Amino acid sequence: MESVQTHPAAPALLESTAIAALAALAQPMRLRVFRALVGAGPVGMTPGALGALLDVPSSTLSFHLKELMHAGLVTQERDGRHLIYRAAMARMNALLDYLTAHCCEGAATTCATPPSPDCGTACC
Repeated sequence: MESVQTHPAAPALLESTAIAALAALAQPMRLRVFRALVGAGPVGMTPGALGALLDVPSSTLSFHLKELMHAGLVTQERDGRHLIYRAAMARMNALLDYLTAHCCEGAATTCATPPSPDCGTACC
């Protein structure tokens, strides 16, 4: 198994960890939940707010949040009577690092900027 780290704040991921995270995100509702939590930033969201935003029943949302937590992509914190869910940004960054570690033969700065529409290659 390969461990890769290029982002200084993100812990290195093993291949099996990256696969688990990608598998969790490969389901449409979980991807929507994760994107909503990324959008909420460090403030996070309660299940009620998430359910209202995504128009999903609480039992369905609970199942998907559990799967995202199991994959390490979401954290949960109790705030009094409320649960606050947040995207695990360090894990997300580690996953992005893992996916792009060999981009452009290791020239990560080249891959940091998307190619322009008139560029003929993937890495301009």
